[in-house]
Amino acid sequence: MEFLRTTGLFALTALAEIIGCYLPWLVLTQGRPHWLLLPAAAALAVFAWLLTWHPSAAGRTYAAYGGVYVVVALVWLWRVDGVMPTRWDLIGGAVCLVGMAIIALQPRPALG
Repeated sequence: MEFLRTTGLFALTALAEIIGCYLPWLVLTQGRPHWLLLPAAAALAVFAWLLTWHPSAAGRTYAAYGGVYVVVALVWLWRVDGVMPTRWDLIGGAVCLVGMAIIALQPRPALG
């Protein structure tokens, strides 16, 4: 259950980061309105705040988060950009999730 909670939290965190980066990209590359930078900044603030919800050390959290970020970015590629991920994208995403699981589920020393 803890793994599902952690993975879901990572997915929300990744979505906030992607939105926070995608909106400025739209402004800078497609001439979209500059007011989009305001929700982008808010999304990046939410991203940073969500990272603090993880009980693990920051470096370990960022490392495990990276695997989920890759998969969420591939879903974004498909659903928002309209580009179907290739077989290689999906294999790479699966490898990233395995890496995330190894980092997130590693044995922890007993507290005592």
